[in-house]
Amino acid sequence: MVTSQIGYLALIAVVAIERLAELVVARRNLRWALAQGAREFGLGHYPFMVVLHGGLLVGSAIEAMDRPFVPALGWPMLAVVVAAQALRWWCVFTLGSRWNTRVLVLPGRPLVGDGPYWWLRHPNYLAVAAEGIALPLVHTAWITALTFTLLNAGLLRVRIRVEESAIGWALAHGDAS
Repeated sequence: MVTSQIGYLALIAVVAIERLAELVVARRNLRWALAQGAREFGLGHYPFMVVLHGGLLVGSAIEAMDRPFVPALGWPMLAVVVAAQALRWWCVFTLGSRWNTRVLVLPGRPLVGDGPYWWLRHPNYLAVAAEGIALPLVHTAWITALTFTLLNAGLLRVRIRVEESAIGWALAHGDAS
């Protein structure tokens, strides 16, 4: 059991490093977007989102110390985690310098409709939801999976409403098509 816990903690560390890489990309893209005249929407929910995503990692690590690795659950959930990371980075690469963890509208830029945005309006949120369930369940941390999923559902209601409002504002002001 100790070996599986160490492996799981290593997985969480890899995901944490990936999250830090996202923040580096987001910060760089934020500077670029603001220099292009971007307008930011939904500042109020952002700190909660940061805490919630950090809580997913911490909660998963803590809860897993008292949980077994169940191969029939753990391996499929690991595959979902990997798929979620792939979808997330597909979103990042598709949006390029427009990708961010914040909600920004760039003046005069059309909405992106390529890559995963061809099929889904908010594909990154599918990745977040899948990871939020799967990462804890790799090591049967079901309380963390359930708690994150419920809190994330509330956050996504706010976040998607903010994004849709930003898109509506951009369309009304001729900033997106």
